[in-house]
Amino acid sequence: MKHRLPVEKFNFPVEKIRAGYYSDAYFLRTEEILNSDNHHPRVLMQIFTREHVVVCGTDEVIALFKTCAFNYENIVIHSLHDGDEVDAWETIMTIEGDLADFAHLETVYLGILARESRIATNVRNVINAANGKPVLFFPARYDIYTTQEADGYAAMIGGLKGFSTDANALASGGKGLGTIPHALIATYGGDTVKATDAFDKYVDPSIARIALVDFDNDCVNTSLAVARKLGRKLVGVRLDTSGTMVDKSLWNQIGRFNPTGVNAELVRNVRKALDAEGFDYVKIIVSGGFNPKRIAEFEAAGVPVDTYAVGSNFFDGNINFTADIVMVDGKPCAKAGREYLPNDRMEKIEW
Repeated sequence: MKHRLPVEKFNFPVEKIRAGYYSDAYFLRTEEILNSDNHHPRVLMQIFTREHVVVCGTDEVIALFKTCAFNYENIVIHSLHDGDEVDAWETIMTIEGDLADFAHLETVYLGILARESRIATNVRNVINAANGKPVLFFPARYDIYTTQEADGYAAMIGGLKGFSTDANALASGGKGLGTIPHALIATYGGDTVKATDAFDKYVDPSIARIALVDFDNDCVNTSLAVARKLGRKLVGVRLDTSGTMVDKSLWNQIGRFNPTGVNAELVRNVRKALDAEGFDYVKIIVSGGFNPKRIAEFEAAGVPVDTYAVGSNFFDGNINFTADIVMVDGKPCAKAGREYLPNDRMEKIEW
């Protein structure tokens, strides 16, 4: 049986939302007109999207209604669950009640569904492309920090378990994962071995030792140098070569493939070099511009990647939800082309 997040999990600025601070102005004017005219028909609002998506944000929307609608006890909601996949035009939620009690929420709940479903869908697409290999959620730097907790929840719904910040990891009960940034290497004069050795000396032993090895644009030799220094303590190396650079190990291989950034031949060179010196236990993590298409190409080609770290791609694209009144006082009444589309997968929400 699927469970929903309790209302207490969310912290809404209730007074601002009820006052319409975050609402499109015409929704506020709608409430003003309905209340002033004492016009209170019972409407059925239907929410859908125009593409195949992983739905996320329904629990937050339900909590929004309970805390920020007027007379929520008179509102009836039927909804799918976070994590459900839907096809284009499939109804994901209906809201039945007096529009004057919840018109001010439309901007807010459509925004919640749009953002969280976009991330959950992008995550699911990446995971499917990764063919069962671990994927890390590393997009925090690409948006304002206040979204991190909700983004991490959406990523968890999409199927991810590894996050870069504690805020992203909150919903899953984990902690932020992280190894060594280029900045730390720079503080040790660009010496990756020294920086990784310092990490090993001073960071909790439970944290995996994963070296970032592209600082000198020489991933093969840097990987070997760190592996020789740390031995069995080294769990993995991360390749993050800039898309404008060609790693030194490829300078004599250029000809029949795109040599820039983290490419298949670079990964193979690192794997071959590590294995040749007995470091076959060292995993290879790749980052830098990975998306479902690129990951699928790596997997189809059998590139020896162990983990994919993905960043900005999780924010790519737009998923838009639309809310329409389709019934008024129990009778069909909808904009042309937006008829009532019942969905027996939805369940009634008990307040």
